Amino acid sequence: QVQLVESGGGLVQAGGSLRLSCAASGGTFRQYAMGWFRQVPGKEREFVATISWSGALLVYADSVKGRFTISRDNAKNTVYLQMNSLRPEDTAVYYCAAKAYGLGERRGAEYPYWGQGTQVTVSS
Repeated sequence: QVQLVESGGGLVQAGGSLRLSCAASGGTFRQYAMGWFRQVPGKEREFVATISWSGALLVYADSVKGRFTISRDNAKNTVYLQMNSLRPEDTAVYYCAAKAYGLGERRGAEYPYWGQGTQVTVSS
């Protein structure tokens, strides 16, 4: 059983940056693909980015490509989401998720493990 804990959310002005972290425990981290998703109340959960278990494959949603960067540190059992040039429409609760030996999955249903989420608010 993998436990995931996100941190790093907060309030930032448009154009600013935040770095989200997701610490994993309870499993062999390097065997898991890690994904970031986001959700606004009343809307469906949205794929943001994913990194494969090996770190070789990175996949981004078109809406964040060029602004967000996903990375992982297997020594620290942590995945990161560096978010630059933030926009008000990036405001959401951000969740990290894990899937054993994943390779670029965009559908949230593919990920069996989820964190509790961290709020990101971008003011205009």
